Amino acid sequence: MTELPDMPAQEVAVAILNWNGLQHLQTYLPEVVATSRAHAEIYVIDNGSTDASRDWTVANLPEVKWVQLEENLGFAGGYNAGLAQIPGQIHILLNSDVRPSPNWIPPVLRAMQAHSFSACAPLILNDTDPDLFEYAGAAGGHMDRDGYMFCAGRIFEVFESDTGQYDETREVFWGSGAALFVRTDAWRAVGGLDEDFFAHMEEIDLCWRLKNRGHRVGVCGESRVYHLGGGTLQKINPFKTYLNFRNNLFLLTKNEHKALLLPLLAKRMTLDGIAALKFLTEGSWGLFAAVFQAHMTFYSQFFKNVRKRKAEILAVENQSFPGPDGAYNEVGRYRRSILVDYFLQGRLTCDELEEDAFVNS
Repeated sequence: MTELPDMPAQEVAVAILNWNGLQHLQTYLPEVVATSRAHAEIYVIDNGSTDASRDWTVANLPEVKWVQLEENLGFAGGYNAGLAQIPGQIHILLNSDVRPSPNWIPPVLRAMQAHSFSACAPLILNDTDPDLFEYAGAAGGHMDRDGYMFCAGRIFEVFESDTGQYDETREVFWGSGAALFVRTDAWRAVGGLDEDFFAHMEEIDLCWRLKNRGHRVGVCGESRVYHLGGGTLQKINPFKTYLNFRNNLFLLTKNEHKALLLPLLAKRMTLDGIAALKFLTEGSWGLFAAVFQAHMTFYSQFFKNVRKRKAEILAVENQSFPGPDGAYNEVGRYRRSILVDYFLQGRLTCDELEEDAFVNS
């Protein structure tokens, strides 16, 4: 296979998922084309839009290739259907509201080659305040012992300034779907994204499934993109809250160690209940109902996710495309509670967390 840094542009595809996102395309797509066309082909996967997205793109950026889907299949379904029609050895999932920096692709390809990453993300900064890391992915994703996600550069509502503290390329637990490079053969081996997630956390599930097969997931500190955020759903939104609570339970059921799963689910039920009561005391009836509905859906689909878990275990045992480590890979997991560290001990940034609590090998 061609060395990744020397790979011709035809073997690298930037894929932007769009649904009635004309404004984002007008704002961001010209810069994506300008910063990417020397290194990749550029595609828009359209999730059944009814606005003028296609007409504008064809008229103004004819070099962009268009993949038309007949209906809105969500983030996961849209990418699965769209990427199946796109050739290449590397696919780059890129949100429609991301502004790449110049020459952003080659450093990530070099990192994937040097570190045997099957998936890798650049640093993700805030497009409206470029000195700050952005909510979705920041400087690489981690997961604590209780299945809560956080990022280097952003823990809950504390956003760090980018001072070069995360410029080192390293292995992490998950990379953000806002800008995620994935080897096509690895993507196909694990079956792409789980469409039952619809949106939110499906890239974490993808990365965890890759890691369960021994693959490595990284973040490249030499590449930066700038993400507006909130392009799909508002930050505080009952439907987004529903998806986040439901999908977190989905991915734990599918991927967590057998010995840890049932105690962890019981613990999460309690913690989710506390969160729901907090919403209720604050008068946020919509968010309270979202958590309740998330749990009802989780219960109704529990055995479906157990079947997925069993199928994945079988696939790992019989895999024809193992990762370079050949076995379960927990690098990037945090063996303490991020809730305790953040809310009770006041540890607000990654450099204040216990370094020895991160799995490094």
